[in-house]
This record gives sequence, C-alpha cells and structure tokens, in this order.
Amino acid sequence: MRTWDAEVHVTALDEPGRTARLMWTHFEPVHAVTYFHPRARAATEVVGLRGYWRGYFAGRAAPLGAVEAAPVIAAFFSFAPPMVSRALPAVWRLATPQESLRARLTGAVQALAELTYELPEGHLAEAADLLERAASAAQTPGRVLGAANAALPVGEYPLARLWQAATTLRELRGDGHNAALVAAGLDPVETLAWRVAVDMSAENLLGRGWSEEQWRAARERLTQRGWLTVDGTATDVGRAGFQAVEDATDLAAEHPWRVLGPDDTNRLRELLEPIARSCHTVIPPNSPIMLPALPG
Repeated sequence: MRTWDAEVHVTALDEPGRTARLMWTHFEPVHAVTYFHPRARAATEVVGLRGYWRGYFAGRAAPLGAVEAAPVIAAFFSFAPPMVSRALPAVWRLATPQESLRARLTGAVQALAELTYELPEGHLAEAADLLERAASAAQTPGRVLGAANAALPVGEYPLARLWQAATTLRELRGDGHNAALVAAGLDPVETLAWRVAVDMSAENLLGRGWSEEQWRAARERLTQRGWLTVDGTATDVGRAGFQAVEDATDLAAEHPWRVLGPDDTNRLRELLEPIARSCHTVIPPNSPIMLPALPG
C-alpha cells in the first residue's frame, strides 16, 4: 500500500488518486476511534448494545434504518452472511437506529474530546468546516452507505461535525472500494485471504465469520487465478491486480478534493495531522479495519 511523506503538500491534483489516498490516511483515524476507544464502546453499551459486534453492526448500519441483514451483507462486503444475520435485525430490539446513531456520535465525540483536549477550539472548528465542505462535495450515486451517512443531520459542535464528515467520507470511499473489488472479480473472502497473504494478520480478520473451509477455498481460487503461489506467497500478477483495485478506489474518492482545491486541501491536511496522530494512539497498529499508518 503506497504512502507519502506527510510534509509533501497536496499539489498533485494532476496525479489521479494520490491526493485522495493521502487525505484518507488523515480522516480515517478520526472515524476509527469509534471502534477502539473505551468511551465509544461504553456509549453503545449504555443503550443496550453489549458486546463489540452488536455495537459495530448497529452503529454502522443505523444510517440505513431498521434494515434486515441482506443490505448490510452487501454494504459491509467482508463479513460472512451468517455472522451479519446473527446481529441483524436482532440489534434493533435492543436499540433503535436513532438510539444507535446518538450512541455512536456521543461516544465518538467523548473519545475525540479526550484525544484532542490540547488543541485550540479554533483548530478543531476550522478542521470541521473544511472536512464538511469536502464531504458535502462528495458524489453519492451508487454509494448507498455513504449516501445514508451524508443525509444525516449536521452536528452542532466542532467534534461532532468533524466525526460525521470523516464518517461520511470513509463510507463513501468504502462504497467505491467495494465496487472496485466487484469489478475485479474478487469476492469478500478472497479479498480477505489476499490481504492476509500480503499485509494483514490472519488473527485480525478471522473474526469476520468465514469458516476455515471457506478460507482454504478462497486461497485455492487465488492460486488458480495466479495471484498466489502454492505456498501462499503473493505473485507479481496478484500485486498488480490488487494495486489496480486500490488505484480505482483512489480515483473514485478524488472528487471532494478537486472541489476543495489544493490550498484548502493542504490546510485541512495540516489541521488533521495532529488529530489523526492522537487518534492512532488508541488504534491497534495492525487493526482489523485495514487502516494504514500516517505517512512520515
């Protein structure tokens, strides 16, 4: 996965996708605290969503309403259908979508408040303003989960607005990534098996509900495709194929930064830098959400 020097200014709007990936490394940690910070976890438990996966599925799916499992299986992509079906629609008997939305935002704001208390209020407000501008410029057709988040009411305070904008952008990007995977002919378990072969811990991804037989079959399909050797090593063909997926994801996520423009994008990156680094202190280095380290 490509990274760049954090000191390099975003002047490469003529280099497709580079800006989108650089900015992703800066806003994704803002969203990710909701999965790892104790305050975020506690907020979901208060409304009855005890257990990590209940909070996860209810919080991420809540913008879609009280849906059954099927649309979430499609939108989340990487989870085995039986795992999603165990959580949905059962979680809505514990907390409604509106209660889940309030809980995830409350927990995220409390987490970010603890992580950014040394930063001036003006710093956070300016970052929220710019990130909201980027999120509002994003294109939503074909991006169901991103569109559902984009339609949520805007928060009143800077940290709430910052987190919601980051969440909207990351879900829009995720929708585009899923489309790129489908276009490349990769199914969910093949995608996970590929990531384990190149840059992820199997322990972090085995919790997504796929059986060992399904993992083995996915590795065999990747081998037949020429992406893995018989001993499970990534091939040049496989690396090039998956890089094409990453490039397509970046291209699909580029529009907000073109609209924001290079000067404001650079300024936003500068503002997000200390926030993202602080968020990384509570995010595992090899996290199951496949979050890259900040450049530099």
